[in-house]
Amino acid sequence: MFVFECVGCGAALTVPLSRVTLPVHAHQKYGNGIQLPVLMESGTFAVEAEPSGPPWRLWEEVDPEEAAARGIHAPVPALSDGPPGAVVIAPGDARGTLLIPEKAGGYCCGLDGADGPNMACEACGLPVASRIDDCSLWQAVWLSPNAVRRRRVGDSPPLSWPELMETAQITRPFELIAAWGSISGTYHWWSWSPEWEAAAGRALAHLLAASEGRPVTVPDGLTAEVFRRALDAFLPAGPMRPPADPPTLRVVLAGPECPAPDSGADFLLVPVHPQTGELWTRPGGRSGAATVAPTQSSTQAPTPVTPAARPVPLPFGVWRWLVFPEPSPPLLISGGKHADILREDPPVPRPGRPFRMDPGAFRHTLARLPAARSPWLREILADLVRHMQAGIF
Repeated sequence: MFVFECVGCGAALTVPLSRVTLPVHAHQKYGNGIQLPVLMESGTFAVEAEPSGPPWRLWEEVDPEEAAARGIHAPVPALSDGPPGAVVIAPGDARGTLLIPEKAGGYCCGLDGADGPNMACEACGLPVASRIDDCSLWQAVWLSPNAVRRRRVGDSPPLSWPELMETAQITRPFELIAAWGSISGTYHWWSWSPEWEAAAGRALAHLLAASEGRPVTVPDGLTAEVFRRALDAFLPAGPMRPPADPPTLRVVLAGPECPAPDSGADFLLVPVHPQTGELWTRPGGRSGAATVAPTQSSTQAPTPVTPAARPVPLPFGVWRWLVFPEPSPPLLISGGKHADILREDPPVPRPGRPFRMDPGAFRHTLARLPAARSPWLREILADLVRHMQAGIF
């Protein structure tokens, strides 16, 4: 565990924190006027390995060779020339800081950090962080890598996969979304989870890149509801379009407590360990198991595990619901003469629209995969707005 301190005076700026992997939705912009919750769980921090924050350069101002050296293989709206290593925490875990009024950029509904650090060390006045709470952005505090240092204060070993499966960590596919903008104030509706949309956007990028344009099938049920529309819209593609009649690739779910995937699987949807960033691997490294090196990157290309199966990353909470969905539990009625009767609450209302991938997570991931140099994948990125209008994103 670590405490982050001001490099100017050594004052503590956070409570003790343990490291977790950077959420795939960390930079998500969701809808318009939406009230998103806090990004990070209290007591945790994550590190953005890439440069982030101002100054920015438009893609047209960047040399393609420079972009490739930074691991970006397809056009993106802009590249940051800020320092790498920004640290994100929950706002409630910050200590000894003050807002800088003249740096309070944003104000659609809150702060967006576009003007650079908007929080200063209370002890010495050094700008040390950016508070983000504007609409459609996840609420967070981003510590500036050049203004803070971390001091070790204890050990917090990561959970094993069996221990992780015993926790209550799960991400539900549907949730209530709140928005500003109504005359009567906030209003709510049931929607697909923004976290699911970001997770699926990243996974779709990996699947398209590894498919080489061949058609891909996924299991029926919720997995199909999430992925099938997009896969059918984009595949087969490029040189694989009919009449080539390419073979169909098959996706299966794999991970802790799952049956061993059969030898006919081409892709394995596997969980990312939320603390270490490792992809799940079957003990013993048997055929069909995901075997990869630990990573904190959310965009690292899947490593082939056998000639016929590649792991595709999903956040642990999303993967767990796909594999082990939880039914609505019966509730015990409190009070009255029927106090011992179990009542089945009505199921959570389903969203009124089909599932859509998050375009930002999809673009961010695909642009960082070498396969994005392929003309057919660049065509998808170039037509992202049209695909958004079609409801894929």
